[in-house]
Amino acid sequence: MAEAGNMAVDAKALAKRKVANLALWSIVIAFAVLALKLAAWYITGSVALYSDALESIVNVIASVAAFWAIQVSYKPADQDHPFGHHKAEYFSAVLEGVLIVLASLLILNEVWRSWQTPKPIEQPWNGLAVNGVATIINAFWAWTLIRVGRAEKSPALVADGNHIMTDVVTSIGVFGGLVGAIMTGWQILDPALAVIVALNILWQGWHVIGSSMNGLMDRAVDTAEHIRIRDIISANCKGAMEVHDLKTRIAGRATFIEFHLVVDADMTVGASHVICDRIEDALKADIPSVRVTIHVEPDDEAKLPKGTTAVPFA
Repeated sequence: MAEAGNMAVDAKALAKRKVANLALWSIVIAFAVLALKLAAWYITGSVALYSDALESIVNVIASVAAFWAIQVSYKPADQDHPFGHHKAEYFSAVLEGVLIVLASLLILNEVWRSWQTPKPIEQPWNGLAVNGVATIINAFWAWTLIRVGRAEKSPALVADGNHIMTDVVTSIGVFGGLVGAIMTGWQILDPALAVIVALNILWQGWHVIGSSMNGLMDRAVDTAEHIRIRDIISANCKGAMEVHDLKTRIAGRATFIEFHLVVDADMTVGASHVICDRIEDALKADIPSVRVTIHVEPDDEAKLPKGTTAVPFA
């Protein structure tokens, strides 16, 4: 048991180091991409490329916030936070959503100024080449953050990755639109593209905020995960008469599970504890960072009819 406990601690430390390193590298990459996009805007004077660069400023701030939140979320439980600090990452994600909305409003303001005093696009191909390099870097990093964030159940990494992926999509749209503006000579396409970018990241910001608020409101696991949890409990509750009132909630990486376990009224505390341990061990082996609470009840609390031999869930 001690060896298994040490392995769990080592796995948790490894996961923490992996997530923290990615969050730190996100800051470095965000600054590098921002520098490239600002250079592209400086070269061309394009308001569409300016809007793309402005979103990268949000990426820098969001990456710093995500790094801080991840450090806090891995802190162990203490007297003031007995359930841990897992939800800290949701605050980072909410902040990122708010910053995205702010960036979209700043872009729309710049579009209005551009329409009032239009400027020709200078050295467009050079600027697009620089912006293209930044987009390729962003695409690779967004994919990495989303993949690792989902695997490690890190809302901050997933939110950061989704935001960067939105940045990639808008950058591709800006690239195609500016090529069209250059080829056709329709300069109006430049500010029009910036409006599309602003509306797109505004929608993404709303999505990020909504997703994070669900986490702060103790959202339950999805249906497929709920069924899997039921199956694990059913497969390991031999000796019990029934399980009911199964509830779950997600807090960052942690999954909280609680339910009532009905046993024979004459069963000893020790025997019922063995069943609880077996169920907990099975859940912990299958679900990382799970917290299980089992309320043991006598058979007169059963909800299913006596003699039921089906899956012991009510």
